[in-house]
Amino acid sequence: MASASGTCRRCCWGTVALGLLVLLGAARAALDLSEQYPALSLLKQERHRQQRQGQAGGCPQAPDWGEQYSAECDSPLLHFHESDCELRGSSSCESLLSLNTEKILSQAKSLAEQKRFPFATDNDNTNEDLAIAYVLIGSGLYDEAIRHFSTMLQEDPELVSAIYGRGIAYGKKGLHDINNAELALYELSRVISLEPDRPEVFEQRAEILSPLGRISEALADLTKAIQLQPSARLYRHRGTLYFISEDYATAHEDFQRSLELNKNQPVAILYKGLTFFHRGLLKEAIESFKEALKQKADFIDAYKSLGQAYRELGNFDAATESFQKALLLNQNHVQTLQLRGMMLYHHGSLDEALKNFKRCLQLEPYNEVCQYMKGLSHVAMGQFYEGIKAQTKVMLNDPLPGQKASPEYLKVKYLREYSRYLHAHLDTPLTEYNVDTDLPGNFKDHWAKNLPFLIEDYEEQPGLQPHIKDVLFQNFESYKPEVQELVCVADRLGSLMQYETPGFLPNKRMHRAMGLAALEVMQAVQRTWANSKVRMNGKTRLMQWRDMFDIAVKWRRIADPDQPVLWLDQMPARSLSRGFNNHINLIRGQVINMRYLEYFEKILHFIKDRILVYHGANNPKGLLEVREALENVHKVEDLLPIMKEADAVCNLILSLVYYFYNLMPLSRGSSVIAYSVIMGALMASGKEVAGKIPKGKLVDFEAMTAPGSEAFSKIARSWMNLQSISPSYKSLPSVSESFPTLRTMIEVLNADSSRCLKRTIVAV
Repeated sequence: MASASGTCRRCCWGTVALGLLVLLGAARAALDLSEQYPALSLLKQERHRQQRQGQAGGCPQAPDWGEQYSAECDSPLLHFHESDCELRGSSSCESLLSLNTEKILSQAKSLAEQKRFPFATDNDNTNEDLAIAYVLIGSGLYDEAIRHFSTMLQEDPELVSAIYGRGIAYGKKGLHDINNAELALYELSRVISLEPDRPEVFEQRAEILSPLGRISEALADLTKAIQLQPSARLYRHRGTLYFISEDYATAHEDFQRSLELNKNQPVAILYKGLTFFHRGLLKEAIESFKEALKQKADFIDAYKSLGQAYRELGNFDAATESFQKALLLNQNHVQTLQLRGMMLYHHGSLDEALKNFKRCLQLEPYNEVCQYMKGLSHVAMGQFYEGIKAQTKVMLNDPLPGQKASPEYLKVKYLREYSRYLHAHLDTPLTEYNVDTDLPGNFKDHWAKNLPFLIEDYEEQPGLQPHIKDVLFQNFESYKPEVQELVCVADRLGSLMQYETPGFLPNKRMHRAMGLAALEVMQAVQRTWANSKVRMNGKTRLMQWRDMFDIAVKWRRIADPDQPVLWLDQMPARSLSRGFNNHINLIRGQVINMRYLEYFEKILHFIKDRILVYHGANNPKGLLEVREALENVHKVEDLLPIMKEADAVCNLILSLVYYFYNLMPLSRGSSVIAYSVIMGALMASGKEVAGKIPKGKLVDFEAMTAPGSEAFSKIARSWMNLQSISPSYKSLPSVSESFPTLRTMIEVLNADSSRCLKRTIVAV
């Protein structure tokens, strides 16, 4: 990051304008998208980083792609001649920073002779005076420069170069001070009134407006600049603003125009790829990232973005390779370490993920994402002391006044309280306690709804108890052979639950957990048919349907303690009376959720059918007109005019979506939990699922879009490839007896069972 700051001074004193734009738009662009679109989450994180370092204005340390812009040295601020500033580190871009008066005067004389500053005049003496003030700006002496320009303006109030330079100096003093920002805008507006046909002034004003949140005004200025004199830089800058505003289609058009004027722009190609990425067009995004790498082989951000695109496709190996190439170019690239660590965590490789987060924090101790993920990884592995220590550091990272709290800050207290609860119950038999009844209702309600931790009269969970030790590593070979066989069978069964569709990364830890869940469900159902009773929550009673699901729920919870997997009917009554919404955003604006892309057309047709049903019942006279209008509906936007015909139609769709998803009784994880129960119950009845879920199919969406249970059953049976269960299952040990406590569950999930791939598993 120090190099970025230095570049601000070297490249003809130009600020990294795009860095400011990106920092401004990060908070808006990251709305509820951090999980699906980590690039936007990183932008938001970068903005927090700037604020915490007190670098909100002036010459900011730009995020990585902002640095690429500074590498091109083409910001209009003090932009003299492009030929003088081609590559970062070139001799013509060397800093003019010097406090030696003689050198300042010498440099000013050179500038004046070459007229290498904005709005040079025909008067040599005036030019030398102006050049001195511009050298002062380049030396970081902004107040001195302002005084120098002000003296000149007392003599000539309409000296355009002095007005422009004073505006620049105010901007470089720091836009975090609103007075500086307003004075900079005032001066630039005066220049425009005097010189209305100079595109660089409109562009400069746009670069001041955008960090202030005045995006529409900034876009208008850039559009005016393009009308006056279109250039690759102007189209690229405007495209960046549209990108920040999440208007990815328009941003794409501007990046494309920029590349038509100058095809040798790896950063513009990168952003073009990102516009594809955020619209769910992963293959096109990957092609763009590869094209950027052809132009710039050491383009770290292109490798990082390529890795993230492959991660979203679920291609772990390709993503790993791309992240590794980025780190070979810079082993200290924090964002790549963070993204790779998160990918490894969600792949179930917690130990490897932890190494990345620790390295990230060595480089950036204040990185909230890496700190949070470090704590989460430790807790998931049963290392509660280190986990809670890391979580507490995030809790102490209070947002600055006026700053929006990060997602990690909002989540961390829930995780810490849940971690304390888990640690206290490490060695308690699982049948003797219940998360849903033990945790306070308001806590569960706020946690599941991702609300700020503002709970009245909340009594914290007890701190860690010294007599309860952390979970130790369990060597797979230390398990009895029959338990090893049990785990290997679970791994195989769990892999059958994997979705092979973009957005779903294979998670070997989750596979094992849900495979064990399926086996435990099978065994529990078989015991019930023989005995009819189970022991749950410290009581012995008849087994109910919910007990099967509770088995799967406990495994799903411990596989990833970050997510609140809670029964909704165990929430406070007042919480449910206000409604508990589980949202699946297929598309929000131009942001497409690539996980569900294949189901977009199916859902769209379903909604169109529901609209016809509604009008048939409530608006029969207008049915023909509505039917004709629906024939021309091919995207979400086409529905808007039809929906405006009656508010009730909109309400119908909203209620459909609400009830559609809220049939799921859990706050998270319903899909894999339900499928593991299906597999376990089928095995108990003598049938085993041998087939994988087809590529591109999501079981929960198949169920939600089927016209009825019979239709869903037919679809599911077509890929399940049900076979008679092998007698070898009877010889497997009891899952509940092999792993009777939380400690033993975590131990088995941590164990390395790579030998399962090398041994012959009994065909079952």
